[in-house]
Amino acid sequence: MNGRTWSRARVLDLVFLVGIGLKGLDGAVELLIGLPLLVLRPAQIVDAVRIATAGELREDPHDLLAHLLLHGATSLSTGTAVLGAVYLIVHGAVKLGILAALFRGTTRVYPWAIAALVGFLVWQCVQLATAPTLGIAALTVFDVVVIALTWREWRNHRGIRDAWRSLVGRRQRPTTHDGRARLRAPRPEPHLTRGS
Repeated sequence: MNGRTWSRARVLDLVFLVGIGLKGLDGAVELLIGLPLLVLRPAQIVDAVRIATAGELREDPHDLLAHLLLHGATSLSTGTAVLGAVYLIVHGAVKLGILAALFRGTTRVYPWAIAALVGFLVWQCVQLATAPTLGIAALTVFDVVVIALTWREWRNHRGIRDAWRSLVGRRQRPTTHDGRARLRAPRPEPHLTRGS
């Protein structure tokens, strides 16, 4: 593959890497939001949201996002906050765990990643059926694309490093069926071979 040519495979590698990166970022944000939700009482959450949105509401008293955050915080009960926290922590930890395993270079984690993403996708589809929102719809489409690209990488026995090498134009190392680099016997030095 030429380093300057943007073939279909390179574009798919780029989308795969960006998608996996966004999933990791999303997982980190979910953990950062879920942990405080687990330990804070609903009144403390409302106070934190009021402080966080006060400046924006002074500038624009009709700011939609600030009002949505305030409404969501004021409607939280203790049970809802704990359930949301547990969901966010588990969701974020699974995403970060998958990402860490993918960065280790093993393709054995791909089926687990696909299964976890399909599980989240099922939950998102239930959410779409019961309380559709544009955010859940966008997340569902994004997850379908990431699942399809993860399947592609797994089917081709490629790890994240292979996708990166393909993207930056470096030659890919041959891999075994589980994604590890295939070891090659060292070639003898020309001056050490017999008959020369």
